[in-house]
Amino acid sequence: MATLIEQKPLYNTLPVGQDIIFAISNTGIVSTKPRVKFIAEVHISSTNPANQNTSTDLIGTFKTTPNNAGVGIFDLSSVVESYVKADNTSGIFGAYKGTLVTSLTQDIIPPIHLIDKFSVNSNIIRWLTVRFKIEYFDDTTNAMVVSSQDTDSEDYKIFNGYLKHTDSLDMLSSDFGYSMTNFQLGDSNKRFLTNASVTQYANIEDYGTVALLDPNNKIEYVKFNYLNVLGASIGSDDVASGFAISSLAKLQILYLGCFPANLRNWSSTFQALVTADTIKNYTVQAFDDTDTAVSKVYTININCPDLKNYESIRLAWLNQWGAWDYYTFTKKSVRSLSTKGSTYTQQSGTWNEAKYRPKGFKGGMKSFRVNATEKIKMNTDFVNETESEWFEELINSPEVYVLEGYQSDTPYPLLNTYVTPVRLLTSSYIRKTIANDRLMQFTFEVEKSKTLRTQAV
Repeated sequence: MATLIEQKPLYNTLPVGQDIIFAISNTGIVSTKPRVKFIAEVHISSTNPANQNTSTDLIGTFKTTPNNAGVGIFDLSSVVESYVKADNTSGIFGAYKGTLVTSLTQDIIPPIHLIDKFSVNSNIIRWLTVRFKIEYFDDTTNAMVVSSQDTDSEDYKIFNGYLKHTDSLDMLSSDFGYSMTNFQLGDSNKRFLTNASVTQYANIEDYGTVALLDPNNKIEYVKFNYLNVLGASIGSDDVASGFAISSLAKLQILYLGCFPANLRNWSSTFQALVTADTIKNYTVQAFDDTDTAVSKVYTININCPDLKNYESIRLAWLNQWGAWDYYTFTKKSVRSLSTKGSTYTQQSGTWNEAKYRPKGFKGGMKSFRVNATEKIKMNTDFVNETESEWFEELINSPEVYVLEGYQSDTPYPLLNTYVTPVRLLTSSYIRKTIANDRLMQFTFEVEKSKTLRTQAV
């Protein structure tokens, strides 16, 4: 009998944080041959679907013995999860203020949060294919033999996401998995790769992106519709994706710079409305080549200046689906600085010269070096229950950054002043509801990851 795949992931787009289970059988060999082992040759490709007939994309070969039911079971999630990761910088064809990224080895590549329009991904998604084989001990040759009864899995797309315990799994026969259908662009009910509300808030100088899962190459362009305080349209921009239909991994998920500062990078229409102070909010929606909507409408409201002049702090964090979420804290924030230095006892005069000379600036306990660490405690405005639940992803995120706002720099800056890595110090979170808490606010504290090193003496 042939080697059969008895169980496999139900869907072909897989967050690597879920169980990626394959169950393999071969009744004819398992029941008649000694020392049987099932073999899984795992192929991962960063371009097109992997070719199982070559070793180009082979990342490992794994074996398991049949269980009591004569079946070999593989869980590949821990194997493949290290092959996808967050995109922190722009991919090919991304741009910053009109300067295009033409190579991932060029000297200056802008952070992904700062891109003008579209960018392909570099690391978030990969193709996965597995070839299954079976080996056994041949009594006639006294050697292990690999059977020619191979079978290949279908082509899967793995991406840098995870599942929560509340995410519902679907099951058909013995196959199970989480459906990403709600996020795959195709109609006006599809979401971007975020659990954030379709209505968001940002300052006029705030940067940020959204990620679009587009496995069927549906997206042709995105429409930005600018609105005034009365809700009337006062201008618009259509941004073409410019990408051909392709199975390349880098085109399966696209990034779109859609927050106010990203638009100010390139849109003269938006910049004129900012200068005239006539824009209140704007909408973002994706369309296909027949002008049919393939995503929900997202609304970005522009925050009014705070009359108390609180400093705004904008955080970016890696969300559940491997893309980026953002929130601007507009209420009171407190910055604190703590120092830790190395000390030594200094002589009070000169001991290595012809005569001893007392020196008033010398002597006693001195700091050899002082290292400073900055902490920021920030408060949200009043939020709703949807945002309250959404903030849980900030607590769970392994990557958190503070983003600086729009600057009138040149197209070729080093871009090292926009993104500051921080560590979230807030380790507990209470989910609030209107019934229990009425008005809801949250406080978060972060610590800058980089220590300020001062002079050594």
